[in-house]
Amino acid sequence: MKILTGNDLKTGDVTWWDGQGWSRHVNDAVDVGDKADEIIAREEAMRHVVSAYAIDATSDANGVRPAHIKDRIRALGPTVRPDLTLKPADPEAGNWVI
Repeated sequence: MKILTGNDLKTGDVTWWDGQGWSRHVNDAVDVGDKADEIIAREEAMRHVVSAYAIDATSDANGVRPAHIKDRIRALGPTVRPDLTLKPADPEAGNWVI
């Protein structure tokens, strides 16, 4: 599975392509297949996102999980304060990036 990630141009937030727009939540990400370059070019031209790129990911009953540790950390949020992550109520949030 290939998903897109980038940063919101206004806020700098990590964002994920959900098929129609950008979401702060990795579980909203959809498989873009071979359309990554086309979507990135259009979205960056419209200034919806900056520094977008395609990554490998998997999807299962627990949601979407980026394949690379760097992108798992980006999806979760700050690692020094788990209470500030996008999954603050998840007791497994600290284990999610490993």
